[in-house]
Amino acid sequence: MTIVLAGGSGFLGRKLAARLEHDRHRLVILTRRPRPGHRTDVAWQPDGSTGSLAGHLDGVDAVVNLAGEGIADRRWSSARKAALRDSRLLATRTLVRAMATCQTPPRIFVSASGVGYYGPRGDETITERAEPGADFLARLCVEWEQEARAAEGPGTRVAMVRTGLVLDAKGGALPRMLPAFKLALGATIASGRQYMPWVHVSDWVSMVLWLIASDRAVGAFNVTAPEPVTNHEFTRVLGRVLHRPAVFQAPAFVLKLALGEMASLLLTGQRVLPVHAEELGFRFGFRTLEPALEDILGVYHPTTQSPRGGGPG
Repeated sequence: MTIVLAGGSGFLGRKLAARLEHDRHRLVILTRRPRPGHRTDVAWQPDGSTGSLAGHLDGVDAVVNLAGEGIADRRWSSARKAALRDSRLLATRTLVRAMATCQTPPRIFVSASGVGYYGPRGDETITERAEPGADFLARLCVEWEQEARAAEGPGTRVAMVRTGLVLDAKGGALPRMLPAFKLALGATIASGRQYMPWVHVSDWVSMVLWLIASDRAVGAFNVTAPEPVTNHEFTRVLGRVLHRPAVFQAPAFVLKLALGEMASLLLTGQRVLPVHAEELGFRFGFRTLEPALEDILGVYHPTTQSPRGGGPG
């Protein structure tokens, strides 16, 4: 297949691009700064305008949109919130408008979103049918998905990936946790009762590929493992996998002082289940946390399934 990828320089974009190239698909990466000598790179401006982008999207099999600045890269000032919003909405708008002018539009548009869509929900079980929350991240995800849904048409289906905490040894949140845990300083955050909807990075990649290939896959999909855990359980399991005690507790007020409003990423959570994908036959390679962490951190576990993960049932 020919697949156009926006946001290919980020953590998840690099993982997806590597898998697509390994599987011998033709890959086009949209970037504001094309790399010299990289024939896959195509320049674009994710500012809401289309420019000449339609020529690169016409007739392709899929467009995957992962564009957007990192949610947890810095404190959420008013300017930072505006940058987070604009980098997502304008990039999505650019792609959707360009696809609308194609003679042969892409068959599938996969667009990023997040479990932040649901807002803080305590221990309530959340599926894709749940209503959105009302905090900053929830409102951002709602607007983001509205932009993506505008691509729906007779020739194009749209799938939104509501991603949780993606676990990998070389990217995302886990490498930031490991130094403290390896020094036996791992800590439960606040009460520890907040849920962490995690997913192994290989399952995240596999689900995106499955969404591209599955003609029935339309709408929102929670990209999270079927068995979410609380922060207390996550801390306990990670400590056990690393053979280090994890007995400390990080008070909520300290995180709020250090991170401001962004502390909500750590202090609240969602008990999210991937009902839509499993109903359509997707199979997770890592359903439970401990085998996933053992695989990621290179610890042998005889019952771990293939890290290549899902596929249609």
